[in-house]
Parts: sequence; C-alpha cells; structure tokens
Amino acid sequence: MSKSKSSPRNNEFVEECPSCESRTPHDVSIEIKAESRKRENRQFSREPYRVTRCTRCGNTQSQRMNDA
Repeated sequence: MSKSKSSPRNNEFVEECPSCESRTPHDVSIEIKAESRKRENRQFSREPYRVTRCTRCGNTQSQRMNDA
C-alpha cells in the first residue's frame, strides 16, 4: 500500500504558511545553533531551534525553542 500525496510524512506537519497564506505541509526539524559570536563562549551558547520549511513554496522559518 502506498501513501497518497495528501498523507503527511513522519516529519511533516500541516501549518500556516505566511508566504502561501494558507495551511500547507511543512517539513519540521530541530537544529542546535550557537548564538554567541565570540569563539571562546560559543560552545556554551548553543540553543535548540524548531525549523519549518513549507513544502509548497520553500519558505523557511526558525524559532528558538526556549521562546516558544
């Protein structure tokens, strides 16, 4: 049995896209980003970010998880 195109994949969620101005499927992932610009503090300034990419238009947004 194959999945239809409307079935979301494991990392795909239907969310509002500001570019498409509608609810569209998005690929969702978590990335660890270093926030400090100083080299000596960089290893201590890593934060998780939720990254979403619209599968229709490609618009990508990221949000710091601690701010969610």
